[in-house]
Amino acid sequence: MCLTAVLLLAACGVRPSGVDGGGEPPTGIAPGVTLYFVNAGGELQPQLRRTGRLGTVSEALALLLTGPGDSGLRTEIAPATTTRVVVTSTERVIRLMLPLTVEDVTPLGIGQIVCTTLGVHVQSGGARSMKVQVQFTQPAVESAADRTCPLISPAG
Repeated sequence: MCLTAVLLLAACGVRPSGVDGGGEPPTGIAPGVTLYFVNAGGELQPQLRRTGRLGTVSEALALLLTGPGDSGLRTEIAPATTTRVVVTSTERVIRLMLPLTVEDVTPLGIGQIVCTTLGVHVQSGGARSMKVQVQFTQPAVESAADRTCPLISPAG
């Protein structure tokens, strides 16, 4: 039976091929990046920032740190003159080194950071089960626990 299928496919000009690697997950195939800000009800709300591409986690967090603009949303992250965020990853955790102190960010602000990070990660083809660890560099390194975003639930 299998030989017959191969012969039929060969007769039609269709030839079996080897495994074709999928390559890297798609990035940049998006009208922009989704940032998370806080609405009037005190809840996280996604906001599409039209950049013409998805970009990286570091780029998304730099945009997040610039604030919500005139969207009617607010942020729970203090204004920062430096917006460069260092991002490192393992199989299970994305580690962020923010140019802020722990006092510059409320718990809801941490949610903004975590949800923005996981949003870019998942939209880039990453696992929803990934955790985020937020670290603060000013004035010394301080760590927060591994976190997830309640708006992006793990599969399964």
